[in-house]
Amino acid sequence: MIGVLIATVIAMLLYVVGLIITVSISSLNASRIMKHGLIIFVIGYVITGVIFYFMMPAITVPNMLIANLIVVVVLLPLLLYVIQPGEKVETKVLSPLIIFFGVGLIGLIVVIILGFTTLDEAHQSITVQEEEEAEPLTKDETPITVAPEFARNKIQKAMSVVPNPQFYDLGKLQVQKVKEEIVYVAPVEFAGFWKYLRGKETAGYFTISATNVNAQPAFHDSAMQYTNSSYFNKYVQRVIYNKYPHYIQSGEAQIEVDDEGKPWYVQTIYRPMHVTNKPNLEDLKVVVIDPTSGDMQMFDTNEAPEFIEGSVSSEMATLENNYFGKYIHGWLNSVFGKRDVKIPNESGSESGVTPIFDENGDMFYFTDMTSPKENIDSALGYTLVDARTGELIYYGGEKNNGIMDSEGAKQIVNKEFPEKKWKGYMPVLYNVDGNPTWVVNVLDPNGLHKQYAYIKANDSDFVVFGDTANETLDAYRMALLQAPGNVGATDETVTEQVTGEVDRVLVTSSEQGQIVQFLLTDDSTIYTVNASKSPLAIFLEKGDSIDAEVQMLDNGTATVEELLIEELTE
Repeated sequence: MIGVLIATVIAMLLYVVGLIITVSISSLNASRIMKHGLIIFVIGYVITGVIFYFMMPAITVPNMLIANLIVVVVLLPLLLYVIQPGEKVETKVLSPLIIFFGVGLIGLIVVIILGFTTLDEAHQSITVQEEEEAEPLTKDETPITVAPEFARNKIQKAMSVVPNPQFYDLGKLQVQKVKEEIVYVAPVEFAGFWKYLRGKETAGYFTISATNVNAQPAFHDSAMQYTNSSYFNKYVQRVIYNKYPHYIQSGEAQIEVDDEGKPWYVQTIYRPMHVTNKPNLEDLKVVVIDPTSGDMQMFDTNEAPEFIEGSVSSEMATLENNYFGKYIHGWLNSVFGKRDVKIPNESGSESGVTPIFDENGDMFYFTDMTSPKENIDSALGYTLVDARTGELIYYGGEKNNGIMDSEGAKQIVNKEFPEKKWKGYMPVLYNVDGNPTWVVNVLDPNGLHKQYAYIKANDSDFVVFGDTANETLDAYRMALLQAPGNVGATDETVTEQVTGEVDRVLVTSSEQGQIVQFLLTDDSTIYTVNASKSPLAIFLEKGDSIDAEVQMLDNGTATVEELLIEELTE
């Protein structure tokens, strides 16, 4: 309760000053004014305290100034009426009180203006690393290929395994890495106030794979009293507020699970800059709460316990993207000139961003940036926000100019199945053999997964659909090979020189031409070459010796960029 008590005292300060002014100036009996003033103060303090208990306003200059002005507007007229019921207020009292209120109102306006001017400083507080060329995500990064809507749908169907399921609803899904597997974690939350009174504690949490669409949810029995759906002093945000009332909380607290399977609630918080509510993005904190005991500890986000992937919340990552893109040259430029302004798309799975994991198991929030100009669906670049440090990496430049943005990729899927009303969800840009490619989940109106879509980011007509991620990836790679006009690997792709004797050959035909696949003796790699690149490849046969420049892929296959057949070229 300490946070509520402190905030309420601060909210009454202007009223106390107004009371002192009234007592000092009024010609009425001072003790009578003070008596009524104190009675109104106590009543106002109790009512304000009850309101603050539920609203939990952070103790910041803008919040407390607004609260003070509201209290003054309500309580001072009440005081003036009580001390002179039905009579006109003394001019010598009313005039200074109006001036006093006007000064407070002007102060609020100044604070609001400072909030806009501080946006430039908030932008500068972002730790930014910019790359000259936009690099699509490589195969070493792990996109979350299971849409949260689909995962939630599956877990909802499994709620019957929870003891007394009528007491509970499913909470917010949070993605994290648990024992080397990337999963969604979803706490079981109370279904309402009366269910909270009956149940007292929640039953546990669910996990489900975030990368395998065929995986089934698993329920973990772990009773929790301090949750997002508890009431009174067991409500997680209120527990944090009472201990850290000077901090602003970013989004809703989320569940993260340690290596022993114990859940913890994690909440990103920050102290605002100056007299505003704007965050200093260099100084973010995270509070970790034991949902059983309510014990909590605050850390710098990059010093949180190792099992926590998202000490920077997805809501904070979205805010950071907005500040980075919109206020690059200050607030005025974001409204009028809009020079170099970039707007983050909101196609992600969590608050407009999508979590991905790199080859080291570190989590980042991905989002693509587009132009503020309407009817433009090309991407200007994309950002990755480190989920532990908050550092933002921006990939932009000339290389990927002209690729469609995430909204454009979703629209391609939406237009493909109008009669079935299937929609595209959670597009993620990554690299397929040097080609920037959007991977999009296709869900039906009930949130059930139907297909994956692989869309070439610089060619809206190049789309491949499939039932599984691997099947769709293989089909997409084959389509890339079959397209004679397709540009092959990018300059950054490593090619290898391969020599050997042909052991098996397969030639297939398609509308785009002929595809030759072959194996070499004592080599299990499947080599694929488009006959449009190497016309002599269709005459390849067992026993031929070849010398080839190939691009090795990650699934035991390779694409041939150049092919020399000794028996045919001697």
